Amino acid sequence: MATFVLIHGGGGSAWDWHLLVPELTGRGHDVVVPELPIEDSSAGFPEFCQTVVDAIGDRRDLVVVGHSYGAFTAPLIADKLPVRRIVLLTPMIPKPGERPGDWWANTGYRSPKGLSEEQQFYNGVPAEVVAEAATHSRDQVSAEGNEPWPLDAWPDVPTTVLIAREDRFFPADFQRRVAADRLGTVPDDIEGGHAVPLSHPKQLADCLIAYPLR
Repeated sequence: MATFVLIHGGGGSAWDWHLLVPELTGRGHDVVVPELPIEDSSAGFPEFCQTVVDAIGDRRDLVVVGHSYGAFTAPLIADKLPVRRIVLLTPMIPKPGERPGDWWANTGYRSPKGLSEEQQFYNGVPAEVVAEAATHSRDQVSAEGNEPWPLDAWPDVPTTVLIAREDRFFPADFQRRVAADRLGTVPDDIEGGHAVPLSHPKQLADCLIAYPLR
């Protein structure tokens, strides 16, 4: 059985995974759900990485999943601990030396027009879950946004990019282009929007559990 390390995205928290966790543990897997110190203005990439490493402890057979902005942190763990696979979910894929604040222009990202934040992030998520999500968002004031991404190269670890077919925030065509450009890979895809862990937790669990067997 694997240990799934679930790293939330920008402004997020461990709650973002609360529907996925029982899908994984119910099938006998271990799950680690750290909360990055995004509300600490002095915290940067080293603190993000250490927070996750401390949460993992002595667990092994690690599958590290980085959702959205969490993709900047997920590979850092593979540079510190033995990792079986990295899974980047609807991700912001970094490149060496890139500041997160520069990622948007570097990738040619264009924000969707005429859509509310809820429509961009939560399409397909049940209304009661969307309503609760607002109570779990956090202000991201941490320092890593202006720090160069610290790795010199992508870790030598099998890496899967998993995109959502109905993602309105990072459309599928955009994700495919960035994945090809930065990792030379063709993404897998899944039904749902940007917040896949909240809209399709069972289907996401099915995908994640299959990856360590590859």
